[in-house]
Amino acid sequence: MTIEFNKDTCHNLSKAVEKEWLETNGIGGYASSTIIGANTRRYHGLLMAATRPPLGRTLLLSKLEEFLCIDGKEYPLSANIYPNAIYPEGYKNLVQFTLNPFPTFEYAVHGVNVKKTVFMIYGENTTVILYQVKCSGERTFALTLKVRVMVAFRDYHWLTHENPVFKTDYKILDNSRVCLQPYENLPSMYLFHNAEAMDKTSFWYKNMEYPKEIERGLESHEDHFSPFALQFDLNKGMDCYVVASTNEYGKLDVFELLKKETALREKEDRGLKLEVSNSSRQPPASALEPPQVEVKNIAKLCKSLLTVSNSFIVKREGNKKSIIAGYHWFGDWGRDTMISLPGLTLVQGGFDDAREILLSFAQYTSKGMIPNRFPDYGETPEYNTVDASLWYIQAVYQYLRFAKDLVTIRKDLYDVLKEIVEYYQKGTRYNIHMDADGLIYAGAEGVQLTWMDAKVCDWVVTPRKGKAVEINALWYNALKIMSFLAREMDLSNESKDYNILAQKVSRSFNDVFWFDEGQYLYDYVDGETRNTAIRPNQVFAVSLPYSMLSIKRQSTVVEIVKEHLLTPYGLRSLSPKDKDYVGRYCGNVYERDRAYHQGTVWAWLIGPYISAYAKAYTGNKETLNYVKGLFVPFYEHLFESGLGTVSEIFDGDPPHTPRGCISQAWSVAEILRAYFEHVYGFENG
Repeated sequence: MTIEFNKDTCHNLSKAVEKEWLETNGIGGYASSTIIGANTRRYHGLLMAATRPPLGRTLLLSKLEEFLCIDGKEYPLSANIYPNAIYPEGYKNLVQFTLNPFPTFEYAVHGVNVKKTVFMIYGENTTVILYQVKCSGERTFALTLKVRVMVAFRDYHWLTHENPVFKTDYKILDNSRVCLQPYENLPSMYLFHNAEAMDKTSFWYKNMEYPKEIERGLESHEDHFSPFALQFDLNKGMDCYVVASTNEYGKLDVFELLKKETALREKEDRGLKLEVSNSSRQPPASALEPPQVEVKNIAKLCKSLLTVSNSFIVKREGNKKSIIAGYHWFGDWGRDTMISLPGLTLVQGGFDDAREILLSFAQYTSKGMIPNRFPDYGETPEYNTVDASLWYIQAVYQYLRFAKDLVTIRKDLYDVLKEIVEYYQKGTRYNIHMDADGLIYAGAEGVQLTWMDAKVCDWVVTPRKGKAVEINALWYNALKIMSFLAREMDLSNESKDYNILAQKVSRSFNDVFWFDEGQYLYDYVDGETRNTAIRPNQVFAVSLPYSMLSIKRQSTVVEIVKEHLLTPYGLRSLSPKDKDYVGRYCGNVYERDRAYHQGTVWAWLIGPYISAYAKAYTGNKETLNYVKGLFVPFYEHLFESGLGTVSEIFDGDPPHTPRGCISQAWSVAEILRAYFEHVYGFENG
């Protein structure tokens, strides 16, 4: 799907800086900025290299400042933001931005058209910037392109400021290659180009401003060093390029690279063909069904998300694969990976990727737990989550459901699943254990173990120590899955034991968690404490493949969630009627973490809500129409923030401004999973 903006949007500065593009390389690195090329956050840059794939992200090439020179007069193509100033104002010469498949910028100046394309090489920390120039009419003037290089060389979370330790010298390897390494502990960056000349004047660009960092209450000004400028003679009719890489190429064929990457992007999305119209799946329009044009947009939404889904699947060491939780700043998290796996791989037929991911995490299992996250630095994974391992069991079940690969499960995964269940029964880290009633208790002071894990210093924002509702829904689901798998492998005694325990959990769950007065589920129970906050966590007791609730209770839970939590972009994390509700996610770290799970909308939760609704109202002729309508707002969102993708979170209050990461794995994955399971017709797959 093509996403494009004409000059009306490009020239509207306030709108243009809100629209961000992202180009990834399959190993955790990326290039990213706004549609006018003005960096608005510290995470923007042309080469954010993954030095320890998929982590160790380091900003090497910040940006290029470009000027088109016509008969000696300079016309800017780039734009930078400084306090109370925009310089240069190249966006005024930008007539179109297109994303299909690469970020492409088209400038027009006095009959001269410049097309700039930015793309990365899959599997490498290499970014190519290609300039193609055309002139209308006969050329009677001198024409050059001046491109000034701006570098940072820093961790992606940090900021660079002019300092005496920064080495400003560089090596000219030949007339088309330059090597820079300002710090010995960071990798070298090689710049390849076909410029006619080099201006060796060097200096610091001071005090560039990042509006998004101001919004986030963080340090928001940075210096960039410019070692030189490249001058391209456009009178010879040649296309121009600059390539930034951590690889020291001997020779480089930019057009061969472009051809290769284009072919890679144009591959049919894992062999799937989305149908815009199908009489067996598209009933006649009704009051609950959106107009046909919007139905078509749902297919366009899914096509776009199918394309972007590849950006999250990355290689780890030893060529094992994992899933990046979100761009720009998340690594690969266990919980996010397992929730995202069905939508990013299985529903698309990506069974090999799914198997590699499951096997990769199996290697890191410890005391019945898969890692919560892999730190940016250091080799030891963090095992501080109670639900990731239970989501792992669910992911394996989904893998079997789609891939029909019982051999891999029998050979490599079943013992891992058994170990998880055994440790949850007898106890593992952070007081995670099964109580006498069969329910899972988890919690230690000052540690957040569920997905609602915001913490500021010693302040735990959403303390949920005890028996959390979604954890025990996942526990029951896991036991039923284990019973099913054991039966499939002719382990009848094991199957029976798991099923007996699941029945006990079901009875206890209904006794302990059902809040009869409110007709919904407690969020967590700890001793005599029964938390009545209306949160989305209860939806998993309906949405998971195995539910402990009666159909009546399922429907009442769904209705409560719908009434209090549903928005056009997912579910709120807390009811607006709650005294602790926070409707906007903004401000400094403290203020944002305070709002993170106290009302903020999470896009990924639209998936479980759709599954829960489809299950609770199965057989209702209006269910499919209603479900399809839930996808419609996400199509418009493709053009709002992270282009062609879905944000991490949104404000709880209207107009539900997108916040957080501009491209979140489980946001994309759960929309795809829900679409393919409940609209496309995979629900009986």
